[in-house]
Amino acid sequence: MSTDETAASKMLAEKRGSVGHMIFNNPERYNAVSLDMWDAAVDILEGFVADDEVRVIVMSGAGGKSFVSGADISKFDKERGSQEAVAHYNARIKIVYDKIAALPKPTISMINGFCLGGGLALAVSCDLRFCSSKSKFGLPAAKLGLGYPYGGLNRLVDTVGLGQAKDIVFSARRMDSDEALRIGLVQQVVEEEDLEQTVMDYAATVAGNAPLTVAAMKFIIGETRKDSEDRDMDKCQEMVDVCFASEDYIEGRHAFMEKRPAQFKGR
Repeated sequence: MSTDETAASKMLAEKRGSVGHMIFNNPERYNAVSLDMWDAAVDILEGFVADDEVRVIVMSGAGGKSFVSGADISKFDKERGSQEAVAHYNARIKIVYDKIAALPKPTISMINGFCLGGGLALAVSCDLRFCSSKSKFGLPAAKLGLGYPYGGLNRLVDTVGLGQAKDIVFSARRMDSDEALRIGLVQQVVEEEDLEQTVMDYAATVAGNAPLTVAAMKFIIGETRKDSEDRDMDKCQEMVDVCFASEDYIEGRHAFMEKRPAQFKGR
């Protein structure tokens, strides 16, 4: 089996109605991720973005033990064995996390089990995080002597705040789901057997809302996290104007007056 075929088999894509579901399928290594798997993930995500029927993207890990446990340490010598290899690895991973954070459609991490290192970086690159009660979170870079790039730490700070982010990275400890909920790392904790249904029900709710409005609000909220001189205020206003000029705005008003669910088309 070729490397491309192996990576493809370890990154799965499913489409459930309006929800695109990407699955990290490397359970024998707790869904540790190689560079080839990240490349395959980008291809899947680009396909979901291009598909107008997909309105929400969910990411999860196979096997019931781990969401994503981080980089595949067995490939460190090959992928991060020299300064040049480290620079190459970091540049490619930055592209993946930045692409996920910038996706125009809402993203949800469905976390069941370990969410460590690169898995935590992936989770905070998504818009929302739901987890099972058995899940464990951590950023063990300080225990491995690894450097950790600006982008991942910036998103962690945005998610949990400065003090909590420092605690996570300085201690390199693992936290349980209750603490993750308390500090705002996750939005909801449920029992393992209820996780998938909870996430898919929530995703279906979001997918049923007006896509242009959801996309506009996601973009504008993202702009609020930038320095004022870097915000694209013209784009923000343009996206708001598109909402008011859309067929969906008309449909939403009619559905409200007629006391029926709206049927939004994204135009």
